[in-house]
Amino acid sequence: MTFIYPAVFTPHKDGKGYHAKFPDLEDCWADGPDLEDAIENAKEAAYNWICAELEEEDPQFPEVSHVEDMELPEGSFVKQLMIVVKLLPDND
Repeated sequence: MTFIYPAVFTPHKDGKGYHAKFPDLEDCWADGPDLEDAIENAKEAAYNWICAELEEEDPQFPEVSHVEDMELPEGSFVKQLMIVVKLLPDND
């Protein structure tokens, strides 16, 4: 399964690194010392969020926000991140 969700990246106040937050995935965020690491950490956080939701009896995935409808903090920007989850058949 492939999921694409927007992540909002905000530079840390000290100028070292970024904070990433997924507006559509409750309490899903990450940090990184640079943009590349922040993106990778954000993808991992979203992957974990999605996998946890898939384990629920009735998984609920939120609608994807439109970037143009988002109010961003000053200096922040949005990147659409693709998260791929490979589902394996149950052997039960």
